[in-house]
Amino acid sequence: MSEAGIQKVEAVALGARPLRYYDFFMAAFVAILLLSNLIGAAKLSTLGGFTFGAGILFFPLGYVLGDVLTEVYGYARARRCVWAGFAAMLFMAVMSWVVVSLPPAAGWPDQGAYEAVFGSTWRIVFASVTAFWAGEFTNSFVLAKMKLMTGGRHLWARTIGSTIVGEGVDSLIFYPLAFYGHWTTAQVLTVMVTNWMLKVGWEVVLTPVTYVIVNTIKRREGLDVYDAGTDFTPFRTRL
Repeated sequence: MSEAGIQKVEAVALGARPLRYYDFFMAAFVAILLLSNLIGAAKLSTLGGFTFGAGILFFPLGYVLGDVLTEVYGYARARRCVWAGFAAMLFMAVMSWVVVSLPPAAGWPDQGAYEAVFGSTWRIVFASVTAFWAGEFTNSFVLAKMKLMTGGRHLWARTIGSTIVGEGVDSLIFYPLAFYGHWTTAQVLTVMVTNWMLKVGWEVVLTPVTYVIVNTIKRREGLDVYDAGTDFTPFRTRL
């Protein structure tokens, strides 16, 4: 046992052991992912002369929760959350397409509004789902490997470093796939770099919150999980 009654264990030793708060973090992770894409993605906002997609205010919270999941529960359990989020995003895309495609009732005036908010093109949907999948797995992999390399020290370096790489992969995939050919190359590069910097900046600002959450949950669970011996393939969901 380490200080404060926290036991350092390898992830493979946990098996399918039930954990007190894991399900709540998975639910929060999927909810933030869906809501930031559903509510925030369609609106552009301007503050202080800077225009941005409103979803950028909340989408990085998913990366914060991804950091907490990997740091506290290990890569394998974070991987299950990524797959759960991936499946939820696919269902949301299919449901949006079905609902928008249904013929409106006579006299119902809001079809145009529905199409504007929920009628994303399949190109954007594909870009969003692919970028999320690759970015989140990269984020979790880098954080778990850095934890082993640092012996569990310097949490701030792990969370910020993994976000720099993970959000970088996300942005490198999403913006060219979604907008190349519709926007100029300069516009794609400008938006890609600007949004990546904003997302990383959010991670830096929220680092104290991440510390509080991670330390609290580790104490409550009595565990500090290390991914020595973990199979890091993204193509599985079992523990």
